Amino acid sequence: MTASKQTRITWLGHATVLIQTPAGNNILIDPFIAQNPKYPKDFPLPSKIHTILLTHGHGDHMSDVVAVAKKHGSTVVAIFELAAYVGGKGVESTIGMNLGGTIQLEDVAATMVDARHSAGAQDEKGTHYVGVAAGFVLTIADGPVLYHAGDTTVFRDMELVRELYRPKVAMLPIGGHFSMGPKEAALAVRFIAPEIVLPIHFGTFPPLKGTPEQLAALVDSSVRVVAWKPGEAFTV
Repeated sequence: MTASKQTRITWLGHATVLIQTPAGNNILIDPFIAQNPKYPKDFPLPSKIHTILLTHGHGDHMSDVVAVAKKHGSTVVAIFELAAYVGGKGVESTIGMNLGGTIQLEDVAATMVDARHSAGAQDEKGTHYVGVAAGFVLTIADGPVLYHAGDTTVFRDMELVRELYRPKVAMLPIGGHFSMGPKEAALAVRFIAPEIVLPIHFGTFPPLKGTPEQLAALVDSSVRVVAWKPGEAFTV
């Protein structure tokens, strides 16, 4: 791994996020690439992606997990049943965990936390039970604490994420229809109390109408809501 001074967070459209740590650890969350209309088509993934984190089993969050894991030599981390499912699809290295658990991924402690959303995986054989939806808190050595909420609505126990982990950066869905919209996300911001919000899961498809500007208008001015575009990176 090569060292850098900051953690780099690149949004690749929808809920797909690439995190590159100060120690050179590359973590990809929810790979939705080939069929993602907002994926920046000229964006090259790093030759090595050490870990892929899956928040849940829906295709717009994991449709490219097998291809990416095979090409980039990745270990896939997911809730136990989903890890077993992708292992059965040909991913050689998986780690199954569950809500409240923490595993060490080089310089990152990854904690699986609750989310409120459905989670079944679909393939040519139908719909499969692959555990429940989750989010991840990433505590980075010599870096910030990050929270990727996955797909979720707001729920009061987000206060536990603040109390236990105190994330500086929260990646929150804001599009509405299938997850929180700006109104709900604004309450989530109150519960989590991050310094920075990186909106995700908006603008990909017509029903996902929420915008960063709408969210920014609803939260305290001390919270920075980043109006980023797919392919753009935020460093912290």
